[in-house]
Amino acid sequence: MMKMESILSKEQRMDKFAEDLTSRCNVFIQGFLYAYSISTIIKTTMNLYMSMQKPMTKTSVKALCRLVELLKAIEHMFYRRSMVVADSVSHITQHLQHQALNSISVAKKRVISDKKYSEQRLDVLSALVLAENTLNGPSTKQRRLIVSLALSVGTQLKTFKDEELFPLQVVMKKLDLISELRERVQTQCDCCFLYWHRAVFPIYLDDVYENAVDAARLHYMFSALRDCVPAMMHARHLESYELLLDCYDKEIMEILNEHLLDKLCKEIEKDLRLSVHTHLKLDDRNPFKVGMKDLALFFSLNPIRFFNRFIDIRAYVTHYLDKTFYNLTTVALHDWATYSEMRNLATQRYGLVMTEAHLPSQTLEQGLDVLEIMRNIHIFVSRYLYNLNNQIFIERTSNNKHLNTINIRHIANSIRTHGTGIMNTTVNFTYQFLKKKFYIFSQFMYDEHIKSRLIKDIRFFREIKDQNDHKYPFERAEKFNRGIRKLGITPEGQSYLDQFRQLISQIGNAMGYIRMIRSGGLHCSSNAIRVEKIQSSGVPLSHLSQPQCTSSCLNEFLPKFLCRFVPDLEDIVNFEELVKEEGLAEETLKAARHLDSVLSDHTRNSAEGTEYFKMLVDVFAPEFRRPKNIHLRNFYIIVPPLTLNFVEHSISCKEKLNKKNKLGAAFTDDGFAMGVAYILKLLDQYQEFDSLHWFQSVREKYLKEIRAVAKQQNVQSTSQDEKLLQTMNLTQKRLDVCLQEFELLYFSLSSARIFFRADKTAAEENQEKKKEEETTTNSGDLSDHTVPADPVVK
Repeated sequence: MMKMESILSKEQRMDKFAEDLTSRCNVFIQGFLYAYSISTIIKTTMNLYMSMQKPMTKTSVKALCRLVELLKAIEHMFYRRSMVVADSVSHITQHLQHQALNSISVAKKRVISDKKYSEQRLDVLSALVLAENTLNGPSTKQRRLIVSLALSVGTQLKTFKDEELFPLQVVMKKLDLISELRERVQTQCDCCFLYWHRAVFPIYLDDVYENAVDAARLHYMFSALRDCVPAMMHARHLESYELLLDCYDKEIMEILNEHLLDKLCKEIEKDLRLSVHTHLKLDDRNPFKVGMKDLALFFSLNPIRFFNRFIDIRAYVTHYLDKTFYNLTTVALHDWATYSEMRNLATQRYGLVMTEAHLPSQTLEQGLDVLEIMRNIHIFVSRYLYNLNNQIFIERTSNNKHLNTINIRHIANSIRTHGTGIMNTTVNFTYQFLKKKFYIFSQFMYDEHIKSRLIKDIRFFREIKDQNDHKYPFERAEKFNRGIRKLGITPEGQSYLDQFRQLISQIGNAMGYIRMIRSGGLHCSSNAIRVEKIQSSGVPLSHLSQPQCTSSCLNEFLPKFLCRFVPDLEDIVNFEELVKEEGLAEETLKAARHLDSVLSDHTRNSAEGTEYFKMLVDVFAPEFRRPKNIHLRNFYIIVPPLTLNFVEHSISCKEKLNKKNKLGAAFTDDGFAMGVAYILKLLDQYQEFDSLHWFQSVREKYLKEIRAVAKQQNVQSTSQDEKLLQTMNLTQKRLDVCLQEFELLYFSLSSARIFFRADKTAAEENQEKKKEEETTTNSGDLSDHTVPADPVVK
């Protein structure tokens, strides 16, 4: 190969042109002969071992694999210098034809000079003339065949002397070989037979790993393995040859990963760990005792092409180390410095360009971690109470002297630690939790005692609504609440309606948590681009557009700018345009384009968020509204007794705040309002519930009682019965508290309904969706007839 390289690299001199062509011809033929002999040795040896069912020693396997590499190296040499070879072949062919013509011309003169005439001599002369005429032209297969036939006739009658005939035969053989050089080299270097001997591949890879000095030979072996593909494409024993190719691809990649890439990753990681922890003296690392392998040679390899992919060993190991260091840093954030040191060492020792993890350390204001809440959401919703207005969760009870709280800032910090990907995972966990809770909800609504009472209440309301000004009677709700207690109570003194209220509160708490996750995500995004004074960075914005602002200047400034400073979210400067105007370097242009993209993403994320509520409505609503779940349609009529039960419970919890024993004390539980609003939306029953005019009925009832007590107080004020006046004052106070609690519940429920678009029914929403789809379709049709835009604009 080196000889061929040196001959082809020489400049051709006109005075020694014939000598150059002869040397080139000889080296080409020598390369072909080497390929032929190596190919024969490999095929014969491997097939003999297989035929005789004898095990092959590791030394033999390594030697045969070396021969395979040499074979592909010869082919690669011809391919790499194919332009020079193609140019040389045409000249060599003409030179060989010239030599053959000279020999034939001498023989022809000899035949013509002989005056004895005979038909045989005439045939010989005609054959020689035919050979001459055929050689005067391109060296095609047909012409060479005609020349061969003509010479077989022309060499009779001792036309050629012995010393002339042999050189002519050699020239003709060379001409045959040189004319089909490319095809013959390809045929001899074809290694498709390796498909049947691929068991040697793992041993070969182990050898490459152990002797890393000559890692570049991997390219030749994979080139040999690729030769199996064309033959496999003619397979007929499967439905499609692609199945066979996929299996082959998968098998080779698994062997490569197991015997080389994974071992290399583990060894590099081990080396980095031991190097960083040398102070611990974990292992004897004296190279004179334990030996040393230079694994860095693997990373200087160019990517290896195999099927429709490039195997980049450097990228594979870099990705493995990045992933390992990132995951281990998330598990133990206090180890970030160690892994940072290992990254730097990997760059210095192996030249690997590692990715910085950018994992923030935990803050003191972390609160309960999102990950923990997500994993134990069933416990969280039962132990915490939700406040709708402040968007805060408060612990229900605690053995300590304080209660834990969770607000948006805690969630944002937690998202910043774990990454925004955790938001979607949280929604998925919540969906699984809601599925279980709705199953219990359905069972309660299907219970005969509950269903019969609700149907009776619906019938009663339809009968009396015209006489009662379309208002659901307060007394009926009280009767339902008392009647449920007759069905039985738990050891804690809770009725079935109390447990049902708790179930709805837990569903509402889950929805409140989803709302807080969304708010925390928006908070996290907006923090990433929060508005500060641009001058505090020390580099004015106008400086970026100056010609002297080099790429290094941008690279130094942009991280600071990106992390903290965006002057105006409404009017963000397009850095790519500024860089183009100033005609800065291509690297600077790429940096500016990347910055524009990141700023765009952050701005969009801070301005809008995923509509998780809509997703959770859309996923459950179709099931709730199915005919088989008709028993759920009675839910709206149970809301009045539920609200009554909730108000009683809320007043009881708030009263405990002033007592010494504060077990069960609470001042907020807006999860109930969220749960009721969510379930009414799923059942599309906002209109049915509004038709009860329940809160108006409650307000009228309490105002009527308050006026009656006030009137009685005026009557009794003349008498000096203090006990009676005290009783009346307490009664009025209780009525005021009850009315206030109902008012608070009404406001909370109205607020919660806004999240679920209470202004639209399911039919109206479907109609709106259809209009949007039609608009999208029409705009798509119009765009088909418009002139295509410039790709850059797109």
